[in-house]
Amino acid sequence: MTLTKADMVQQVYKNHENLTKAQATDAVEAFLRLSKNSLIEGSDLLLSGFGKFNVKDKNARRGRNPQTGDELTLDARRVVTFKPSGILRDKINAS
Repeated sequence: MTLTKADMVQQVYKNHENLTKAQATDAVEAFLRLSKNSLIEGSDLLLSGFGKFNVKDKNARRGRNPQTGDELTLDARRVVTFKPSGILRDKINAS
């Protein structure tokens, strides 16, 4: 099962009875917007007890099309990596 943005909104709405559904949606959207902007700017995103998102720069490199065997050059790019916290890792492995 996949947790969607709509599922997150529903959980925030259910767990905070003083919020309307629109306010819950705004809260989730605001969190995601802040997170995305932080990563776009190249900053790391650390969520205590959850993990750390890093932005890493990858250099251009030689690659190969596995179907045809043709060589090509993969462009330089930025990727987001995630490292779970020890707490999250322990909880996942305990189940």
